[in-house]
Amino acid sequence: MNDQDPLAQLKDIHLPETGGWWPPAPGWWLVAALCLLALIALIWFWQRHRKRTLWKRQAQAELATLSQRAGNEPNWYSDLNQLLKRVARQTHADRHPESMTGAQWVDFLLKTLPKDRVASRPTAEALVAAAWQPKPTLEPRSALAFASLWLEAQL
Repeated sequence: MNDQDPLAQLKDIHLPETGGWWPPAPGWWLVAALCLLALIALIWFWQRHRKRTLWKRQAQAELATLSQRAGNEPNWYSDLNQLLKRVARQTHADRHPESMTGAQWVDFLLKTLPKDRVASRPTAEALVAAAWQPKPTLEPRSALAFASLWLEAQL
């Protein structure tokens, strides 16, 4: 090798080391922060939705419990009416359904059903009156059918 030849003293071209995966580029930090914020917002909205619809789930669960222990006794009809009034208070608070009784409560129940649903006034009247009768004339199955129809329209 000739010490006088400058080309002989050159070394091969070496490429620089590639960057590792850590630390990520600033853009990836931004994407991670946005994903984290989106996840926090999603959880927050989901919890708010669950809290706002808790009464609906409770009403459905209570109706299921009432259907399991259906009986032709005034207390059962009273519990069913109380469930309907609690739901009515949630869905129609401006009309103050909790203070309605008798014919006024029957009219409210029938008016708040959708127009395409068929509900008989005698069934609604018997449901409301059954809570005060020693021997209710309405079958629990009919009362549950009416209550289910009404609750489905409200929920």
